Amino acid sequence: MSTESASGGGDVAVTVTPAAADEAVSLLEGESMDTDVAGLRLFVQQGGCAGLSYGMRFDNEPEDDDTVVEQHGLRVFVDPASMNYIGGSTLDFEGGLQGAGFHVNNPNAESSCGCGESFRT
Repeated sequence: MSTESASGGGDVAVTVTPAAADEAVSLLEGESMDTDVAGLRLFVQQGGCAGLSYGMRFDNEPEDDDTVVEQHGLRVFVDPASMNYIGGSTLDFEGGLQGAGFHVNNPNAESSCGCGESFRT
């Protein structure tokens, strides 16, 4: 397992905005999960109108081969296959009446669908 934090220099596998971290930590705590160990799993799966789609879920702990990114009090787990597609991405959270939720800004995506949930590399 490789671990990265925002305090180090250089490229971070996935960047987490403060808004995304605050929202995810609040949800983790609402599920009574230990935020020192548990985290948000960010992954890529086949599907969506553009071919690949983002997935997120809470996990109690990372897998042995996960990259673990710790930023703003949130741990994010990314498996090696997903890292090939989302390395360098930024996870953000936007509130509001329309389009509220977590969003992935992926510099590797050549195109994405209108909803922003699926992409092609």
